[in-house]
Amino acid sequence: MIKDATSPLEPRYEDLAGDGFGQRLRRLTLATRPKFLTASVLPVIVGTAWGASVSGSFDFTVALLALLATALVQAASNVINDVGDEVSGSDPANDERIYPYTGGSRFIQNRIMTVQEMNRWGYVLLGVAAVLGLALTLMKGPLVMILGISGIAIGVFYSLPSVQLVARGVGEACIAVAFGLLPVCGAAWLQSGVIDWASVLVAVPVGLWVTLILLINEVPDRKADAAAGKRTLVVRLGVAGARRLYQALHVVAFGCLVALSVSGLMPWWVAVSGAVVLLGGLKAAAGIGNEAGGRAMLTKSIEMTLGLQAAGSILVILGAIFAP
Repeated sequence: MIKDATSPLEPRYEDLAGDGFGQRLRRLTLATRPKFLTASVLPVIVGTAWGASVSGSFDFTVALLALLATALVQAASNVINDVGDEVSGSDPANDERIYPYTGGSRFIQNRIMTVQEMNRWGYVLLGVAAVLGLALTLMKGPLVMILGISGIAIGVFYSLPSVQLVARGVGEACIAVAFGLLPVCGAAWLQSGVIDWASVLVAVPVGLWVTLILLINEVPDRKADAAAGKRTLVVRLGVAGARRLYQALHVVAFGCLVALSVSGLMPWWVAVSGAVVLLGGLKAAAGIGNEAGGRAMLTKSIEMTLGLQAAGSILVILGAIFAP
């Protein structure tokens, strides 16, 4: 791809311009990258299903508020991340991106929204999420506020130029917490009032599957990230090291599913079906650093990783629903 060229698939100013309410709403919605909000929505559903299974009851209002608040935090993080990557220079210099999976929304680079507009929009989304979190706090207690502030802090500091956790080699671990432990354990607690080792065991694979999306998306962006001083794990480990880490995280996620089945917390078929997710992950790993397959094979692996996150999460949801 030619540097600074706009892919036909990327959003264009001429398609999204206009001052009408509909056009503005469309810009604001697409700037959040809504297609990828399943990364936060599915973990909340996992936690809700597990908590309801433990308690034997289901609070719809609490579940809906948790779902909306978490989705808004991710949407805000996506927007703020675009701002951070523009300021750091990684997105403007990224001529090896695989849109729409890597390289950001391209809203700033393609002059659809300014840095200031994106920044304001990100913090508006966080504000709305905070209001929903306050409502949950009034309903369920102060632990909600602790969990919510932790999630917001990770979302902001992940990309904030002065901190930028992703550039310090800890961004991937933060994502595992923000999209695994916090939403799963938090949603489970909202339904059951319990956070225990079983909740953590349910949360770990869910968080790892989201982390794997981030990890593989960092592969085509590694040169631009390195040039901008954004030292992600892929930049630090190299492609071969990233492939081994990708494989290892899939194995750990599968190990959690086996533990859930063996301990009797979930049906036996969760582990068996989890083996299919593992095999899919090992197949997807082959696209990382495969020079013969090139960008087409890496793109397929990225798409497989997205599918595996959804499939794995749905498997755990079903496991929770049919828990012994």
